Parts: sequence; C-alpha cells; structure tokens
Amino acid sequence: MTKRIALVAHDHKKTELLAWIEKHLSVMQQCDIVATGTTGQRIIEQTGLDVLRLKSGPLGGDQQIGAKIAEGELDALFFFWDPLNPAPHDPDVKALLRLCSVWNVPVACTSATADLMVTSPLFLSQDFKPQKPDY
Repeated sequence: MTKRIALVAHDHKKTELLAWIEKHLSVMQQCDIVATGTTGQRIIEQTGLDVLRLKSGPLGGDQQIGAKIAEGELDALFFFWDPLNPAPHDPDVKALLRLCSVWNVPVACTSATADLMVTSPLFLSQDFKPQKPDY
C-alpha cells in the first residue's frame, strides 16, 4: 500500500518545502501526494511529481485536506506553516493540526521534523499502522 500524504506550505515557506521535497525525492516518488492549490502547482513544476491539487488553502484547501484526514484517506501531513505571518485562514490551519491529533495522523511542520519522519524505517513500512481512535 502506497503512503498517502498531504503537502502544504504557506507562502513564505514554499521554497523551504520545495527544497525539502527535492532532498527526499526518492521517498516522495513512492507516495500518493495531495497538496493545496499553489503549493501543488509549484511541486509539479519543480519536481515533476504527480500531485492531486485541491483548492488554495484560504479558499478551502486546508479544509479539504482536513476532510481527507477525518475520512482516513491520508497517512501523514507535511505542513510547513509560517508562525511569524498570521494568515486570515488561521482558524483553518489550527483545525487541520487539531484533526491530525484527533485521528493520530503524523504531522511535520518543519524541515527537521519532516526529515525525521521520512527517514524513519517505519515511514514506508507496510507494517506500520498508527492506531486510529474509536470514537
């Protein structure tokens, strides 16, 4: 089973996310990728990866990813968010991070945590299945 991941980055973090993706391109090529609109377009243009693009974050893309998390359709979220530039859709960002905690979905918000996640032997392992809460 292929890892299903979401890639999201605020405007000031898109370049950092793209550099991180290129660093881990061989891992990313083994994943089914979903991304918010502009981030997804930049990933496609810079890496050639196949990406399912959703709406832009402020236009509902964060909520679309949240819905995929709630439905069990994503295995991990890589969300390079910018803590120094508050966004008008900040409540959506907090809701998305909250859903990751609610549904026990691994989330990385910095390149350091993202590095640790994708280099873990568990990341691409078919045997690793995080326990999902039974509400």
